[in-house]
Amino acid sequence: MSSQPQPSFDADQLVRDLALAGRSAQRTLARMDDAAKAAALRAAAAALRSGAAEILDANAQDLAAGEANGLSPAMLDRLKLDEARLEGVASAVETVAALRDPVGDVIDRRTAPAGMELSRVRIPIGLIGIIYESRPNVTADAAALCLRSGNAVLLRGGSEAVHSNRAIHRAFARGLAESGVPAEAIQLLPTQDREAVGAMLRASGLIDMIIPRGGKGLVERVQNDARVPVLAHLDGICHTYIHSAADPEMAVKLALNAKMRRTGICGAMETLLLDAAFPGCIDVVRALLDSGCELRGDARAQALDPRIKPASANDWDTEYLDAVLSVAVVDGLDAALAHIARHSSGHTDAIVTHDNPVAERFLDEVDSAIVMVNASTQFADGGEFGLGAEIGIATGRLHARGPVALEGLTTYKWQVRGRGEARA
Repeated sequence: MSSQPQPSFDADQLVRDLALAGRSAQRTLARMDDAAKAAALRAAAAALRSGAAEILDANAQDLAAGEANGLSPAMLDRLKLDEARLEGVASAVETVAALRDPVGDVIDRRTAPAGMELSRVRIPIGLIGIIYESRPNVTADAAALCLRSGNAVLLRGGSEAVHSNRAIHRAFARGLAESGVPAEAIQLLPTQDREAVGAMLRASGLIDMIIPRGGKGLVERVQNDARVPVLAHLDGICHTYIHSAADPEMAVKLALNAKMRRTGICGAMETLLLDAAFPGCIDVVRALLDSGCELRGDARAQALDPRIKPASANDWDTEYLDAVLSVAVVDGLDAALAHIARHSSGHTDAIVTHDNPVAERFLDEVDSAIVMVNASTQFADGGEFGLGAEIGIATGRLHARGPVALEGLTTYKWQVRGRGEARA
């Protein structure tokens, strides 16, 4: 007896059904006031705490599978949850609940020539799709930020965290249900089939924006294949330029912090530019080398210390995410600006100087999402900017740039109030 053929998996129909349900739920969210959304998030945080045993058991399954599949120690650490980390996840949701809701803010008002009163008012974007890897805390963080800003969200987490993501989502949804928020406002894709990701990327008119959170391969795929607007950054090739008028002690401190505080984050410095007229070049490179950082430099940088290896052409365009740094010696501000324009990924670039006109020119002419003077590039973070939390860093030129938090998850509409005006 022959078996009956199994129906093929229709990813597009699945995503369509979820998206339509999410869009309907978002209309309910849009009618909820600020206090109701904040209360719903506090209830979700409480549910995460009360569901801790279930979540940690699920995470143990993911960790065991990850070890069996040969995940690196760094990846396993990203995946791991314990009681303290889970408490941090719940506390982060409460932090988002305490943030000021930007929805309804009046950006500006004016009177039209014909006499109508015009206002631009912040509104939610709609339904946001978030595709992410590894870190199960993103499930709660992304859900909280989207809900607080009045958006529904469709989540697709990585396979390595599938059990953790599902347990966190269940707990989060329980808390929201107690507060009258429709379950469809926060949905988790029920399959790990990669075709479902493709269906999300094709869902133009159903999903209003896609945000990828993960490695370069994921972000490249999303940016290349999406028919939906994408909010993302691909590389964090961040520069620090030590100008000739930099304070030597500050230069050493900021270079060490920008690179070595955490080498694996997108705001870590990947290229150091040393002004040829700066008297402390040798001290800066020695401090980095002595801290355990591998330096790859041009000929003039190599002349500063024999431990500096030769840089290849590719090094200037590489995001190492490791204790490796490219170093070049440049002849003044113009050369530094030219190097940054050629090689920066538009994420974060910094100058160290006590020359205010030079600093202001650097701020004006470097076209990156974040431009800094006398500060470590490691401050490229929504929390450090006072935004409370972020959904990611955006390096594009449309909509939001830099750390994207609640305001970055809104758009605006024009409201027109007339008194019977008719156009001639």
